Amino acid sequence: MKKNKFYYSDFSKKELESLKEYYITEKVKSMNESELRQFANEIFSHQVKNTIGDEEEKEAWEEIENFFRDNFEFILEGIKKKFEATKQDCIVESKKGTSNVKELNTDEIKNEKIDMWMD
Repeated sequence: MKKNKFYYSDFSKKELESLKEYYITEKVKSMNESELRQFANEIFSHQVKNTIGDEEEKEAWEEIENFFRDNFEFILEGIKKKFEATKQDCIVESKKGTSNVKELNTDEIKNEKIDMWMD
């Protein structure tokens, strides 16, 4: 790799900003539609999914709300219903699992008593 004459610390903040703007413009021009879509998907995913704290979560919420506009409430209701159904399935499975655990514990206790008297 060729050694550059310049290093980033040789440039002022405004000069670096100018370089970055030029890079962004040229980079986007060089990308085909598929690459642009993939890049946009990565950026949106990072921006929306990797929120930290209430302030960023609120910003993501507002961005999503503005995008979906009139359909936002309908989409939220659908998501709530989907997860409520999943939650109900988990509760039913949990109840079945709990009874099995209790039965196992009862059997284990019986076995422990038997083992205790065998000695």
